[in-house]
Amino acid sequence: MNKKQYIFFDFNGTIIDDLKLCLDLLNEFLIVQNKKPITVERYKNIFGFPIRDYYAAAGIDFNIESYESLSHKFIVKYQPASMECGLFPCVYDTLKYFKDNGYNLIILSASQKDNLKEQCDNYKISDYFDAILGIDNIYAASKSGIGIKYINDHNLNKDECIFVGDTTHDAEIADEMGIDAVLVSCGHQSVEVLSKTGKPIVDDISKLRVLI
Repeated sequence: MNKKQYIFFDFNGTIIDDLKLCLDLLNEFLIVQNKKPITVERYKNIFGFPIRDYYAAAGIDFNIESYESLSHKFIVKYQPASMECGLFPCVYDTLKYFKDNGYNLIILSASQKDNLKEQCDNYKISDYFDAILGIDNIYAASKSGIGIKYINDHNLNKDECIFVGDTTHDAEIADEMGIDAVLVSCGHQSVEVLSKTGKPIVDDISKLRVLI
């Protein structure tokens, strides 16, 4: 792996430990539809993007309630609750290490950008990042275009960039951006699912110090 200078971080499941919150909200939706709640193991094996597809795999019936309606309900409950989730224990020390050693850090998330900035401010990590990049709506669309635009606008050398995320979608995003990727298994997908990408997998972002 070439020497890296720019580290793009996914947010949900990579920096913020929101797995339980997301599972709890999904199970609330399932119960309302008289469906059986799913376990965390099942969640980590079916979670993915588009979110609509993973909802369907979990048992959500969009004939009962639309994806758009559920997305709004999710954000109304998720955003305030996410302020209490906490970050993974290694996050502050890891971000400080990379910042102190001259790396450029960027968040690249499928979260709505204003919500994302609010979360980063709440956890007092905004100052670690050179940019906090999110999307313009709440429907968790692909973020690759945002990342590609950032690379082009700042004339970055792709060989000096790496993306760190917790899903197979993050691996796909990195491929679309033309940069390397490392995946963490502490988030929303299991090691078994992540291993299908062929990307390096670590327990959490603290292990990046060895790889980068």
